[in-house]
Amino acid sequence: MPGFDLKTTPDALSERVIGAAIEVHRTLGPGLLESLYQGAMGQELLVRGIAFTSEARLPVLYKGSVLDGFMRIDLLVEDQLVVELKALEAVLPVHCAQVLTYLKAGGFGHGLLINFNVTLLARGIRRFVC
Repeated sequence: MPGFDLKTTPDALSERVIGAAIEVHRTLGPGLLESLYQGAMGQELLVRGIAFTSEARLPVLYKGSVLDGFMRIDLLVEDQLVVELKALEAVLPVHCAQVLTYLKAGGFGHGLLINFNVTLLARGIRRFVC
């Protein structure tokens, strides 16, 4: 397809972010606070030339009205991929629901939930498509 750039596809973008997360986990290991992983992810994404917004605000709509509060996405990568970071003993269904809520509310198609508190990061990654 003319003009098609594989790097901008959601799957390719997810893979690049997962690669960054693997490097963070390889360097820091499990057992730290979520905020430290978020800072390290920001640094790793910058090094890799991946655009992102940390703590991206998402308005909360209720029956057509915007509420005073807002949702906060840990990382919004290239304005299209929601990345929620955790450092938990176990990911619960409510954490998955959180990512799905962000996807629906923001009209995003793809998300990642990354839990760094695991010995092998592959066990801490969940992908979401909305």
